[in-house]
Amino acid sequence: MSVRRIDVGPRMSQVVIHGNTAYLAGQVGEGKTVGEQTKDILATVDALLAKAGTDKTKILQAIIWLSDMSTFAEMNKEWDVWVPQGHTPARATGEAKLAGPEYLVEIIITAAI
Repeated sequence: MSVRRIDVGPRMSQVVIHGNTAYLAGQVGEGKTVGEQTKDILATVDALLAKAGTDKTKILQAIIWLSDMSTFAEMNKEWDVWVPQGHTPARATGEAKLAGPEYLVEIIITAAI
């Protein structure tokens, strides 16, 4: 089975496609708040899924890392507007120290093609 990579960098690819599954790298966003960063990340996810030939109705799993779980509701406010009802993926959310202090949320997506 073939492997296709999209937006390949020296350390990671933004998307790896194997068979009929697209694996997105963890995405971080711009903005000062969790809401702003989440909205930016979800726009990036939409663009990467389009490059892979799929969309958010085919997301299988989302893993969300927050730098502080007290911002869970703020992140969910943006997520709930974005995620298509009837197509919600399996999802987990946890708290973690992210790559830099400017990052408040990171989202990892796996989707069918």
